[in-house]
Amino acid sequence: MRALAISCIALAIGMPANAQQAQAVRRIVPDTFWNTLDHRHPVAARIKPGEVVSTRLLDAGARDWQNVQRAQPSNPMVGPIYIEGAEPGDAIAITFRKVRPSRGTAWSYYRLGYFSLTGAAIAGLYPNVYKADFVRPGRSDLLIWDVDTVRGTVKLREPVSAKHRLEFPMEPMLGVVGVAPAGDFAPTSAPSREYGGNMGFNEIREGTTLLLPVFHPGALLFLADGHALMADGEPTGAGLETSMDVELSVDVHKNARLDWPRLITRDYIISIGSQAEFISTVDRAIQLATSDMVRWLTEDYGMEPWAAHMLISTKGEYEVVTVMGSAALKIAKRWLPAAP
Repeated sequence: MRALAISCIALAIGMPANAQQAQAVRRIVPDTFWNTLDHRHPVAARIKPGEVVSTRLLDAGARDWQNVQRAQPSNPMVGPIYIEGAEPGDAIAITFRKVRPSRGTAWSYYRLGYFSLTGAAIAGLYPNVYKADFVRPGRSDLLIWDVDTVRGTVKLREPVSAKHRLEFPMEPMLGVVGVAPAGDFAPTSAPSREYGGNMGFNEIREGTTLLLPVFHPGALLFLADGHALMADGEPTGAGLETSMDVELSVDVHKNARLDWPRLITRDYIISIGSQAEFISTVDRAIQLATSDMVRWLTEDYGMEPWAAHMLISTKGEYEVVTVMGSAALKIAKRWLPAAP
């Protein structure tokens, strides 16, 4: 497992520009989008470890880069992608080389979710109605944001605030990344668990490497739900939802014995307590993330259990991933010990 940590950290830092240019990029063009992570779905593509592939994701409402409805909401997924050599008990390491919006608009909900507010705040909420059919037919609770991929910004088109411009730097990320779970369980693209799924974690973005356990031959990777920007916790129940161009490569780590998703960014290693929303409390997600981080530090970095506890207790950083479900624990790489 130490080798897995070292290699994935190298991937997350990124390849030299000339090495990236030398690698051919294979295009995956799906003709079907799925709403369940089912190992029985026909394989969309087979890829080799290290092969660079690209694809286009629909937005959460199933609209494409031309804002045309292409499938059934919610979160229609590209996949399953079969990774050669991946077997149950292994882990796959997905390195996101590009995660970028493919159209000039995104949509969001009009107000925060009930799950983000106290009862007193809910009692005083403004009506969840802006304009009928403004974004999609039959919906009056959605807003449009303009996505400027040249300037790298997002801006709320309307309503216009008298106090705040509501324009921000774009931070594209993926809400749904998962593999087919164990057995014949075929969850929808709404929840998350140990297989990944709808984790809604805004750290899953360009330049990061996501580690997922493997439960079926080929791992069977699914992708969906691009956001141009989203706050920690997904407090409305959505981000700024848009279609997304994605380029990635996947490596296989044999006998990795991974139990939960892990993420490696430029500056951090991150354990994700990934669980379905509204079923278990966030404190359980914190326990899952913390327990996994202890294992990561002891098994891959050679730390004594007590020393791992002390490192977490002094330099650990917790993040709310989703308000009513998942949490993550981060340790900055600069605090990690050298290889044993």
